[in-house]
Amino acid sequence: MSELDEQIQNRREKRQRLAEAGVAPYPHRFDWDLEPTGIRSAHGEKTAEELEAAGLRLRVPGRVRSIRGHGKSTFVDIHDGKEKLQLFIKRDNLPEAGRLVLDNLDLGDVVGAEGKLIRTRTGELSLMVDGLTLLAKALRPLPEKWHGLADVETRYRQRYLDLATNEESRQVFEVRAALVKGIREFLDARGFLEVETPMMQVIPGGAAARPFKTHHNALDMELYLRIAPELFLKRLLVGGIPRVYEINRNFRNEGISTRHNPEFTMLEFYWAYADYRQMMDLTEELLTGLAGIAGRRQGKEQITWEGKPVDLARPWARFTMREAITHFAGVPAERLETAESVFTVLGERGLEIPRGGTYGHLLMGLFEHTVEEHLFNPTFITDHPTDVSPLAKQRPDDPRFTERFELYIAGSEIANGFSELNDPDVQAERFRQQVAARETGGDVEAHPYDADYVRALEHAMPPAAGIGVGIDRLTMLMADRQSIRDVILFPLMRPEAGEGD
Repeated sequence: MSELDEQIQNRREKRQRLAEAGVAPYPHRFDWDLEPTGIRSAHGEKTAEELEAAGLRLRVPGRVRSIRGHGKSTFVDIHDGKEKLQLFIKRDNLPEAGRLVLDNLDLGDVVGAEGKLIRTRTGELSLMVDGLTLLAKALRPLPEKWHGLADVETRYRQRYLDLATNEESRQVFEVRAALVKGIREFLDARGFLEVETPMMQVIPGGAAARPFKTHHNALDMELYLRIAPELFLKRLLVGGIPRVYEINRNFRNEGISTRHNPEFTMLEFYWAYADYRQMMDLTEELLTGLAGIAGRRQGKEQITWEGKPVDLARPWARFTMREAITHFAGVPAERLETAESVFTVLGERGLEIPRGGTYGHLLMGLFEHTVEEHLFNPTFITDHPTDVSPLAKQRPDDPRFTERFELYIAGSEIANGFSELNDPDVQAERFRQQVAARETGGDVEAHPYDADYVRALEHAMPPAAGIGVGIDRLTMLMADRQSIRDVILFPLMRPEAGEGD
């Protein structure tokens, strides 16, 4: 029998002893006054004399993180995930049930304690306990007692243990929640309406991505999990809602990496009567405000990436895609004018030739290989080629390019936005081009033809700008986390051996 198995057996025996003595190992409820964090907040600055004069009696729940014997006294630290409180227990002060709980207590147990709030002679804020209730018996030891959570994969697979033992991990998800709340407050204050759009769709649209497929039994039809809410949100512009947003879950049947998870969260919002320049300005305002929220939550004056400060001072840098390739990769502007010349540059540099082979695909591939890594401080990249931007409005002075931008920070794409294409005939032709790319060019990520969306545009969609912001990548940036799995509570993992049995 392994050491872990022995510990589990020992804990089960303790649970059995308690049950036989009439002590419920999993009671239904516990009426409590404050958790350790609340006690620290309300009474953490009070002196021993002030606490004595107040005579505060409290009932406090928490998870046992430390047990220390000292003569006839026992000191137990309980934790609520953020703060700890010391329990000062003299066995003789407990009723019989409380003594049984103390005698069979293990690290990881959840308990409720009742007593008087004091400061010990060493100055430690403590609860002088005269009542101890077991709330949940832990049959397995916490990682810090067993083997720790040095294994990163274990942290992702068993997030409950990561959160129970790693305060930094909890802080990351508090930052994430604060960012989402900040987004809602920012957009609500500017008259945007939050909505919900379908997650199961007949046609997977709004992005160039491979979808997950499912089957609806009652209707006997194929459905796709949403890859983006874009086309439904723009239908709402047609319907007369001029400012609309959704914080949505998307699903893309693609690879997994430190920056990609098949299930992820996006913010998308659409602003009628605006264009992509105004959207860039609004994005700067939104993200600088969110950086302040994240910094305050973490006690930092400035966000950092891998420890290096990120300069968010406005205005942010703006380059067209071709300007960025010339500036950062040293490719002369005249060599970026045709598909043939860009193809030659890719070959000279030994870079992978992108799928599709059009001018837009080649230019985009060259940009991704040579420029992205240099974009540390916030930088907008504008003027994406039309053939890789099927939903964006073309530049009136050069139809090869669109009024589209991507925002890069710390070498990663954080946002993608554009002036929305609202000419139904042009949109229909773009869809037909995408279908051809799929059927003859083998582009599995090409956008399908959506006849209902074209019909909606025929009812007139106002000029508008839209944007998608990756919440996961935004949290990575604001919390200085280099893997997307660090900011998703339960990232997709390959099953362990026997897990699916």
